[in-house]
Amino acid sequence: MSINIATLPRITRDTLSGLLLSTSTPNNLAIIDVRDHDHIGGHIVSSTWVPSATLDYRMPELVRTLQDKEKVVFHCALSQQRGPSAALQYSRERERILGSGESHKQEVFVLEGGFVQWQEKYGKDVQLTEAYVEGIWQEY
Repeated sequence: MSINIATLPRITRDTLSGLLLSTSTPNNLAIIDVRDHDHIGGHIVSSTWVPSATLDYRMPELVRTLQDKEKVVFHCALSQQRGPSAALQYSRERERILGSGESHKQEVFVLEGGFVQWQEKYGKDVQLTEAYVEGIWQEY
């Protein structure tokens, strides 16, 4: 199956917040934040910051460290460029390294609306967002 930017599954902020708040999911879920200098002002709880500029050399390591996760969610500020590109690159690298067998099933998503939409609803929720600085987001 050939995957491309258009066919990448999206996950809504409400679905993701539900997964984060459910006690059974966090160990099965990885959130990868690929924002670069725009990472300031907050991030989703438990997310891992992997600046998009570092993806080329960090991708094999990501595939290895995330291989046992059931769901991996990528996002950037708006999830229009960097987030989807990273998710696609990850999916392809994962298939190259691990193959596409049943034992390696994993769902890869892009967070719809990225961190900009996330923070609009969940920025002040300390269960869901860390290091939030509201003033930074006033301009968005």
